[in-house]
Amino acid sequence: MKLLLVGYGAMNKRVAKLAEANGHEIVGALSPTEENDCPHPLFDSVNEGLPEADCLIDFSHPTLTKEVLTSDLNIPMVIATTGEKETLLELMDKKAETAPVFFSANMSYGVHIVTQLLETIAPLMDDYDIEMIEKHHNQKIDAPSGTLIKLLDAIKDKARPDAREVYDRSQLSEKRDKQEIGISTIRGGTIVGEHEVLFAGHDEVISVKHSAQSKDIFARGALKVAEKLVNKENGFYTYNNLGV
Repeated sequence: MKLLLVGYGAMNKRVAKLAEANGHEIVGALSPTEENDCPHPLFDSVNEGLPEADCLIDFSHPTLTKEVLTSDLNIPMVIATTGEKETLLELMDKKAETAPVFFSANMSYGVHIVTQLLETIAPLMDDYDIEMIEKHHNQKIDAPSGTLIKLLDAIKDKARPDAREVYDRSQLSEKRDKQEIGISTIRGGTIVGEHEVLFAGHDEVISVKHSAQSKDIFARGALKVAEKLVNKENGFYTYNNLGV
């Protein structure tokens, strides 16, 4: 494949390395900031006359992703940007009328499986309190992570539509309410990514946990999705309907 990268941060650098190792070509990188270590053609605007590509892979920032989604580009798009989820989903739905568009807040297939597990077991856990914990490296900007929001949405959609998220119990002086879902965020060191959902019941705790041991799992996931997406018709895709 000929791939256009949107953003050239840590994730797309890994995508580029793995892509070239597997015979794909990086035709350019779209980044509004100067990337002195980028060995590929660099473009600072979506209107700059981008090279032909079979697919683009976007690990960037909502601002840049919105520019791509509102542009005239109509090639297959793998979107892995987190933040401003509702706005981006609306724009992706529109772009999907003219291009195949895939979105996931986490490109790990393992996280997709965890999501499906939660959709299955959460409806069975009415008598359990739910606490969610996510851990990431000290350079991550957004909190909670897009992946935690993805897991939270799965629980709320399937089992707890009236749930109320609690992010800071230090501001409360009361017993835990049954509708609460506690959310804890940890930032430190070089933690790649860890997400855990605790179902705490009477004298027992059930835990569902995913630990990323390398960022390469996200890059590999994006490339695997791109290989599928280039053969798809226009439309909006996730792991649920792509057939990976």
